[in-house]
Amino acid sequence: QVQLVESGGSLVQAGGSLRLSCAASGSILIINRVGWYRQAPGKQRELVAHITVDSRTDYVDSVKGRFTVSRDNAKNTVYLQMNSLKPDDTAVYYCNANGLGPFGSPFDSWGQGTQVTVST
Repeated sequence: QVQLVESGGSLVQAGGSLRLSCAASGSILIINRVGWYRQAPGKQRELVAHITVDSRTDYVDSVKGRFTVSRDNAKNTVYLQMNSLKPDDTAVYYCNANGLGPFGSPFDSWGQGTQVTVST
């Protein structure tokens, strides 16, 4: 069982910055990929950014140049640095991680989400 806990969401003015954290705990051998998703009211959940075990990253076009995803393997934690925030970034942000536990058992876990609200 792998648990993910997101933190760092808050209310911020447009143009401001936030850093979200996604901390994984439990029986983890390796985390292959972590994705940051967001869901705004009335909209589908979308993938915002992801990072692989070898730190390759990718971003949705709407956040390129503003968001940066990074990971600290020693802490089993992934970060999402969000700069130049816009009201359209308002959403609940979730992290998702997949990988392997002991004896090679796969896992795919979601966090509970953290609210990001960007005011004008």
